[in-house]
Amino acid sequence: MAGHSKWAQIKRQKGKNDVAKGAMFARLSREIIVATRLGGADPGGNFRLRIAIEQAKAASLPGENIQRAIDKGSGNLESDSLEEIRYEGYGPGGVAFLIEVQTDNRNRTAADLRVIFSRNGGNLGETGCVGWMFQQRGAVVIDGTVSEETLLEPALEGGAQSYEIYEEGAEVFCAPGDLESLAKTLLIANFSLSETTVRWVADTSVQIEDLDIARQVLTLVEKLENLDDVQRVASNYTVDDAVLDLAFA
Repeated sequence: MAGHSKWAQIKRQKGKNDVAKGAMFARLSREIIVATRLGGADPGGNFRLRIAIEQAKAASLPGENIQRAIDKGSGNLESDSLEEIRYEGYGPGGVAFLIEVQTDNRNRTAADLRVIFSRNGGNLGETGCVGWMFQQRGAVVIDGTVSEETLLEPALEGGAQSYEIYEEGAEVFCAPGDLESLAKTLLIANFSLSETTVRWVADTSVQIEDLDIARQVLTLVEKLENLDDVQRVASNYTVDDAVLDLAFA
């Protein structure tokens, strides 16, 4: 989508500060804990755990932190009881938001989300208010220059349903069950993968052209992503690169 790759670059830049890095490390550790609890401590037989470990290593999460999270997930170390919950709401300009969290206290998390929405031009809604606008899809993010000519064949071979090519990378989408096959096929084709995940993707999008609304939406996204319990934020907005440039001028 227009503006997506530039916004991704901006978020990576913001992620270099210590506060953002601390939140990211906590998020990665929680995903390893939950993945281990659900599928076991062996990455060879637990695709979700294997991906979580790969992403943690790519983000420079220390090895001892990764092992500690695995030990917590397998019950070898005491840890909080985490549950996965999905929250939904609306932001400025009618943008739909779907937030995935892992929390040990759903009441606290709901209250925190409600405050963030209300202070940033949105409102936390009831379950189902926007969920029908999204579907779960496997997503592989490729770094570096990508041409359609080199991507098309391995993407289709791996089970891709669609893809989007940007200036500095690409995203390839598939059914959740085909994600492992798609990632393997793209790696064999010598693509550099920065992310392999299952996430919620909007069926339709809201184009934001007003600069003030764009700033409000992007601020809301950032506030939500910086909340400790939040794992992923899905939304249905698109912003042109030109508007993004002005928003961060």
